[in-house]
Amino acid sequence: MRYAAIDIGSNAVRLLIADIIKNDDEITFKKNTLIRVPLRLGDDAFLDKRISVKKSEDLVKTMTAFKHLMDVYKVEDYMACATSAMREARNGAELVSQIKEMANLNLEIVEGQREANIIYSSHIEQHLERKKNYLYIDVGGGSTELSVFCDGEMISSRSFNLGGIRILDNQDKDETWAEMKEWVKEQAKTYKNLLGIGTGGNINKLFKMSDEKDGTPLTFTKLKDLHTYLISYSLKDRIKVLGLNNDRADVIIPASEIYLTVMKWAGVKNIFVPRVGLVDGIIQLLIEKNLSPNKL
Repeated sequence: MRYAAIDIGSNAVRLLIADIIKNDDEITFKKNTLIRVPLRLGDDAFLDKRISVKKSEDLVKTMTAFKHLMDVYKVEDYMACATSAMREARNGAELVSQIKEMANLNLEIVEGQREANIIYSSHIEQHLERKKNYLYIDVGGGSTELSVFCDGEMISSRSFNLGGIRILDNQDKDETWAEMKEWVKEQAKTYKNLLGIGTGGNINKLFKMSDEKDGTPLTFTKLKDLHTYLISYSLKDRIKVLGLNNDRADVIIPASEIYLTVMKWAGVKNIFVPRVGLVDGIIQLLIEKNLSPNKL
């Protein structure tokens, strides 16, 4: 049995095809195929408030290709979500209709809180130490989702219109930074000794560059050193010398600045990087929808 998850983000579009594994009462999944297409819809959405004709065509072509792959892989159920860029594009709903007509895929444009809830559907809280408090930081191209977990339960959550692409395009607003700072400071005052959990493509790449072992947290100092190391190279050399993808080499700088800023405000000294994201949460939602005990 296979399920598929599609994430239409501000920087890239992803398709995850996952094999569903039933083992007695436990149902898990294994990633079979993961495809990432760097369409960078955020450049259009944040600057012009609509997706251009060219990028709209590319998105429809990508969705059509994803649908063909899902058919070949005999995917039994899927869920497709679009986040910050499509939320802000005035022609977002029009694109949803085009994708339905041309690719025969149903697409949901999700609000920030719903996006956060889907990410947390991957049940990262099951791997947390119950007696510790955690600040969950998910940085995307257009938005940052922050949540506090206490005793394994989500206590508070907010979505902010701050992300790597938005900052690159100079579309981040001082008042949004101020709102995020106020929220983070309030949480840090209430929940002491917060540990960080970081998700998103950029923190995954930063963790890989750190050479830390899986399960080991990145320290604030190590993350800051990585940021300093990256900005010591020109954009061209980040691609040629460090081997970063073109669409990662620029956005990783502002994204790392968001992680560092939030960690500093919250007094977070260590951040765990479980390498899960929206597509993982979508697969988990499909499992719960189709294979929960009352469905079996």
